[in-house]
Amino acid sequence: MQHPSQPEVGREREPIRLLIADDEQLIRSALEALLDLEPDIEVVAGTDNGATAVELALALAPDVCLLDLEMPRADGIEAAERIAAAQPQTRSIIVTRHARPGVLRRALAAHVSGFVPKSTPAGELARVIRDVAAGKRYVDPEIAAAALTAERCPLTERELDVLRATRVTSSVQGIADQLFLSSGTVRNYLSAAMTKLGRQNRQDAAEYAWQQGWI
Repeated sequence: MQHPSQPEVGREREPIRLLIADDEQLIRSALEALLDLEPDIEVVAGTDNGATAVELALALAPDVCLLDLEMPRADGIEAAERIAAAQPQTRSIIVTRHARPGVLRRALAAHVSGFVPKSTPAGELARVIRDVAAGKRYVDPEIAAAALTAERCPLTERELDVLRATRVTSSVQGIADQLFLSSGTVRNYLSAAMTKLGRQNRQDAAEYAWQQGWI
């Protein structure tokens, strides 16, 4: 007689429970439909923003979250970081149309387990999901190669914060209110950032930092 604590011989493994977050409805629906066809993957939820992705991840405890990089209310990396902090057993994969090298560094620092472009075929993406669910990491080779030669970010965290806020509001007072800083402090950070990046104004500095994937 088989011992009760031993798994049944030939018993099927539970499917990988997957959450998908992408603010492009067409892409999210296509991913849900294609990945749900995989016999060992079950799509348990979908959403169009990062904040809800975090809420659903904490409520449903999926094995893997497939997160678009650029989403409202929290980008994919922010969402992955929050999920990892609250529920480390759930692993995250970032998918992006804009595979900027600096973004990969941010993703790895946020404990993201996978990083792939949106051009990845569904079959390949399913394989990455399986690897990540099994505890492995995957980074698209072309993105990894580009990251090795990319410029290192010379800005401090606060300088990055003010440039990130600049992409939301062009007003110094608006940036100050958003970051709970004085307007004078914001001007100092902006000036330092522009000097380091060799840019004439804060909008150009913010755009350059975004293109590099630093914000």
